[in-house]
Amino acid sequence: MRAAYGEVIKIQIEKCRLIHKSFIVNHKLTNIVLRMNTLLKKLFTLTTFSLALLPAQNAVHAQCKNSIDETIYKELPFNMPKVEQPSFPDYTVSILQFGAKSDGTTLNTKAINDAIKAVNAKGGGKVVIPEGLWLTGPIELLSNVNLHTEKNALVVFTDDFNAYPILETSFEGLNTRRCQSPISARNAENIAITGYGVFDGSGDSWRPVKKSKLTAGQWDALVKSGGVVDKSIWYPTAGSLKGALACKNFNNPEGIETDEEWNEIRPWLRPVLLNIVKSKRVLLEGVTFKNSPSWCLHPLSCEHITINQVKVFNPWYSQNGDALDLESCKNALIINNIFDAGDDAICIKSGKDEDGRKRGEPCQNVIVKNNTVLHGHGGFVVGSEMSGGVKNIYVTDCTFLGTDVGLRFKSTRGRGGVVEGIYIHNIHMIDIPHEALLFDLFYGGKAAGEETEEDLKGRMKTAVPQVTVETPSFRDIHISNIICKGSGRAMFFNGLPEMPIKNVTVKDVIINDAKEGVVISQAEGVTLENIRIETKGHTLDVKNAKNLKVDGKVYSAIGAEGKMLDF
Repeated sequence: MRAAYGEVIKIQIEKCRLIHKSFIVNHKLTNIVLRMNTLLKKLFTLTTFSLALLPAQNAVHAQCKNSIDETIYKELPFNMPKVEQPSFPDYTVSILQFGAKSDGTTLNTKAINDAIKAVNAKGGGKVVIPEGLWLTGPIELLSNVNLHTEKNALVVFTDDFNAYPILETSFEGLNTRRCQSPISARNAENIAITGYGVFDGSGDSWRPVKKSKLTAGQWDALVKSGGVVDKSIWYPTAGSLKGALACKNFNNPEGIETDEEWNEIRPWLRPVLLNIVKSKRVLLEGVTFKNSPSWCLHPLSCEHITINQVKVFNPWYSQNGDALDLESCKNALIINNIFDAGDDAICIKSGKDEDGRKRGEPCQNVIVKNNTVLHGHGGFVVGSEMSGGVKNIYVTDCTFLGTDVGLRFKSTRGRGGVVEGIYIHNIHMIDIPHEALLFDLFYGGKAAGEETEEDLKGRMKTAVPQVTVETPSFRDIHISNIICKGSGRAMFFNGLPEMPIKNVTVKDVIINDAKEGVVISQAEGVTLENIRIETKGHTLDVKNAKNLKVDGKVYSAIGAEGKMLDF
């Protein structure tokens, strides 16, 4: 635009020069010079004014380059708006300007947060974390700020538990208290974390470790480092163990009343590395997050969120080391990422039990595309905290390399909520030790392989309750074009007697080297089409199913006696 203005001005000046020359020839120099002076002054003023405007016009858009390919919205199986991207004024500061020091010992909490506050107060822009090793406490993002990390920037969060205040929050779908997250934002708009750097959550200082997940040498070294051991689990402090013993419902302690009691179990209140709550137009792009104390990325109740070209690395032994838990969010893109998790990798949630139903915010309008999962309990997961509902989710073009389960749907009685409108297409997997596809409505909180068949059967023998708001429902789920080389059981549908899994379509699937075929129990309206399972014995074992369609043939009812079939 600046160049165009310049050409216009050059042309106008050239015209004036020719006019000037013509009038000189006609001996009207004095009058024309006066006129030319006036004209040139006007043109000069116009040029200066126009060029002055250009930086201001560019400033609004200088940091809002949209790297999202618009074709991602084509041929979606449901309607959703395009995910809005943040934009930032062309204003930049470095944390160095606020006293930050890259020496690995100086705590830069104040410098980084002061830089964020200054840019926010200025109306927005970019806060740059340069190359270097930066030790810090919690970082709080504010509206209209892009926290940008340059190449070779390493941000390490302090392992001092006292640097993280205990706050009211939500964890595992329940309202509770946890330590403040190393990176957080609440009620913010137009925020981003971008660039090339690494954020390390110092999670090894917080997490308990199971003896079964380490070699003998690793376990001996860990025990010698300090901490306490209880029932073959190492805890970093006695307070961490006390917090664990106070938990009856997953990882949220009960019976802790006073501030003193909460402070005593502070080491157990492991924060998620990144917690963004009730915020709009959020972008995470290019950066690496690793070694989180608990879950790694936890957007909660956000709208228009994009996670693009991000890498997450947690040790495979990390307790609750989920890579991404997208909870009660609306309009989201999860694209072009690499996840390596100690628990579930890409997980969709919406709150747990009564707390989740009261919140009443489904996770909806989500595109998950072009992601690679290196390890995790599940590659793509829905639940188990899905009490607010999940709908309009499209998962495509993803690769799972050795995840415990490939596609994992899990819930249990008491959750309530409806999971529907899930579309999964073109997934490639290898070396899946358990199910390539799993629906488990009797989920008991353990990872695949940690629970015996006897444990599962024991829970399933309980009396069948009436359908209430506490009954979870999974329906209208469509899965196609799946290739898996190497699995345990190929597929397992394990629905509730009072609420079977309904209207699930699975077609164009190849599962090679499976140890077992497909098992279906408590399902209704399942369609299996063009399925090829390579395994020993029968490929399809069905019990308690209605209106099952296999390659066009309908089985109206198969009872508890069961039926063995083959594709």
